[in-house]
Amino acid sequence: MPASLPKELLNRSAAKPLPADVTSGQFADRMGITFTTLSIRRIVATMPVEGNRTPHGRLHGGASVALAESLGTIGCHLHAGLGKTAVGVDVNATHHRAASSGFVTGIAIPLHLGRNLASYEVVIVDEQERKLCTSRITCMIRDV
Repeated sequence: MPASLPKELLNRSAAKPLPADVTSGQFADRMGITFTTLSIRRIVATMPVEGNRTPHGRLHGGASVALAESLGTIGCHLHAGLGKTAVGVDVNATHHRAASSGFVTGIAIPLHLGRNLASYEVVIVDEQERKLCTSRITCMIRDV
């Protein structure tokens, strides 16, 4: 599954396209992240558990944090707009339960959209919509 955002999704997301290096890359591709909703107010993506497990067969906590940071950073980039970039300065996560198969879904919503800082809350759920992880990411907005 490619991690790149479909161009038609970017076009529908309104006026702030993302640079290509934000929506694709070796890391996101390797994680199997697929974006399904993209707007400043809500970013949604899925990620397979397979390939992102611990030796014990559970979704790795770092994979959950990587998904959360990917979603939050893309939201911050959308908010920042052209000529700006978003640089992560803080990420935290609380893991509530484990997943061992299927896909997880991350949903990011903004907590603060300022001129210099933006923060998103990300909730990751399993296929039964049970909460697996909650995370918050804050990005500094800078000129490119």
